[in-house]
Amino acid sequence: MVKQIVRDPMFLQQKSEPATEADKQVVQDLIDTLNANRERCVGMAANMIGVKKQIIVVAVGPFNVPMINPVITKKRGKYETEEGCLSLDGLRPCTRYKEIEVEYLDQDFQPQSGKYTGFTAQIIQHEIQHFSGELI
Repeated sequence: MVKQIVRDPMFLQQKSEPATEADKQVVQDLIDTLNANRERCVGMAANMIGVKKQIIVVAVGPFNVPMINPVITKKRGKYETEEGCLSLDGLRPCTRYKEIEVEYLDQDFQPQSGKYTGFTAQIIQHEIQHFSGELI
């Protein structure tokens, strides 16, 4: 189900909790909401649809990659950039890494890991940052 995008900074600054299998519907809602906003959004965290759980969905080409409880285990190539967010107005400075390795659970709650570079790595870092409540 397509959900409304949360724009309340007070809500977005709250920390997210680990997701459980009881949160499977949140994954589908994130996918549906990302698809509905695809022309202006390339990734989404659960808090953006009002759920404080550690779930993200990242657009990788034509595919949506859901990541449940993702953790960045390695990072290389630090750089400074500016990013926008569907939940916030304007651009903000941030630090990112060109290459990352991530461990996560897939949509079926099976363990996965992956290496990501470039823009995809940047999107994943942005969405994971939502879990801490830190606004870019």
